[in-house]
Amino acid sequence: MALNSPADRVPSHGSDLFGTTYAIDFVAVGERRSTGPRDWRTLFGSEPPERFRAFGRPILAPVAGRVVAVHDGETDHEARRSILTLLPYLLTQGSRAAQGPPAIAGNHVVIAAGEDGPFVLVAHLRRGTVRAQVGHDVAAGETLAECGNSGNSTQPHVHVQATDSMHWDTTRGLPIAFADRAGEPWMPRTREVFETAYPSTARSADR
Repeated sequence: MALNSPADRVPSHGSDLFGTTYAIDFVAVGERRSTGPRDWRTLFGSEPPERFRAFGRPILAPVAGRVVAVHDGETDHEARRSILTLLPYLLTQGSRAAQGPPAIAGNHVVIAAGEDGPFVLVAHLRRGTVRAQVGHDVAAGETLAECGNSGNSTQPHVHVQATDSMHWDTTRGLPIAFADRAGEPWMPRTREVFETAYPSTARSADR
């Protein structure tokens, strides 16, 4: 399911900071759009990331290019769906932003789609699962890592954005689109649910 989609508002995450203007988030859902089982912890406390459908799922490269940045080692922290845990967490977002990109993106990979960009960031990856290596070329559809809950994340999901540079203090976010089955540009709206078909060969991922 898509969340914080630029199809609904720009800037999609409420800010242009760190080039997030056109960023989009994805969570894995099951029946009734549930991201994971619900019990008393969902209402009153934090939850281990392993409870969520997205956690540990393979994350594929959304574009072909050269890996120009990799960051791993950030903790996959407890998830928060309860308003009792969300509110205190939201109050600390400013301090995380002040710590820079690793505190926001968590474990992440940046792919340069061309020699001078654009630069595609895939963020909130699971600690210790990042396969990508700086300087290596990747094909669209190649596994980069597993979905995690690192960085500024309230539950396991993947964050994707494109920028015109890797100077995170000044970079500009760039509009992005995915390809549907017909190869046409497509951007899911917030809370739109869709199925993803993993490609049998390392090419573009279908809708």
